Amino acid sequence: MTYLAKPPFVRLARGIVLAALSVSAATLAWSHGDVVPQSVDTTTLPQLGKKWLDANPYSKGEGHKEALRIGTSAYNQNCARCHGLEAISGGMSPDLRKLDADCTGLADEAKKDMCFAEMSEFFAGTVRRGRVRDGRVYMPPFENILTQEAVWAIKTYLETRREP
Repeated sequence: MTYLAKPPFVRLARGIVLAALSVSAATLAWSHGDVVPQSVDTTTLPQLGKKWLDANPYSKGEGHKEALRIGTSAYNQNCARCHGLEAISGGMSPDLRKLDADCTGLADEAKKDMCFAEMSEFFAGTVRRGRVRDGRVYMPPFENILTQEAVWAIKTYLETRREP
């Protein structure tokens, strides 16, 4: 069997493609940079105490407008790196606009409210404890960084980002 040498331009093209792929892979690996969680000033919100609530107290009523303001900023500081600007995921992390999508289509208001409360509890638990699978950290825990008020303010922001 005769081995035919590849023309120099094929080797050059292959080298350029491999170099471009290496740079792309390195960019993806370092795209999050040095992710340092940011504390959130929630002093202007109604304070909730030490015991964690099961549902978002800022969804309606007192504190909603302020929670939305704070939650928008807190989301951009702590969540957007992974979950995307305006909660629009690029596909690597869950799309938080769809977090409680199963609830929005329920016709029975009581069931819908129970569903939203259950998803709020799931959300708060995930933010507090993070997500680890097979020893890999998919989401860091924020329990000692974000207060209950900050977590519920972020949830308030996400409720405005729900997809219909």
